[in-house]
Parts: sequence; structure tokens; C-alpha cells
Amino acid sequence: MQETFSKIAVFQYSSEAQIIKSRLEAEGVEVFLFDQFTVDTDPLVSNAIGGIKLKVWAEDEAKALQILKSISEYSLDDKGQEIECPICGSTKVELATTIRDIKSFLAYIFSFLSNSLPGHNRHEYRCDTCKQKFDVE
Repeated sequence: MQETFSKIAVFQYSSEAQIIKSRLEAEGVEVFLFDQFTVDTDPLVSNAIGGIKLKVWAEDEAKALQILKSISEYSLDDKGQEIECPICGSTKVELATTIRDIKSFLAYIFSFLSNSLPGHNRHEYRCDTCKQKFDVE
């Protein structure tokens, strides 16, 4: 018996799945999300049920996987180019939120206690190759 759907990705949060779903649909691939509403109802069960499964028709699997491979896993600048590490030149650079000073620490504590988004936070980039942290101006 041939499978109707092919699972091509699994996500912990529905926002991640929705972004990839939109990209695939923009390329003409019909996408189905399984367990999305279960995870949206109670995000703590995401790991227990295996996350949100992104599935496509079996005949579209190769096209969908090719599109997924074209999406960069690393940070891009405002022009869509991969950010390059100033130390080693690698493009395996990720954006990280940091707590560097008392102001950002207090903002983090306040947002945690008030169940809101932080109003003040600092970002820096971290190279996966050389593990150096740096700012991009």
C-alpha cells in the first residue's frame, strides 16, 4: 500500500510550521499540518506527541524537500545575504539574545513576572564554526 502523504519536517511550535508552510505553498506545494491545534492548545505536549508534522502529497515530496534545502538555517542581513563571521569568515552565524547589563536583566525579570514580551533586550551574533560572539553594525 502506497502512502498518500510524506512527512518532510517536524516542528516544536506552530509559528515555525506556519512559516515553512507558507513558503511551500508559495512555490505551489499543497501542505498539511498534523497536530497543530493540539500543540496550540497546550504547547507542553509538543514533545510528547512528536511535534507538529508537516506533510505533503507523496508525489510532491522531492519538490518540497528541495525547497526546504534552499531555506537558510542561519542569519541573513537586510539584503538577504548570509552574515559572515569577521573572525573566521564562516557563514554559519546565528542570532542570539543576551543579557549583558542590569537594564536587560531587569527587563527580562519584569517580562517574566508580568507574562509580557521584553521591552529591552540585546542581540548579538554567534559563529557556529569558531564560537565567537560579535555585533553587526
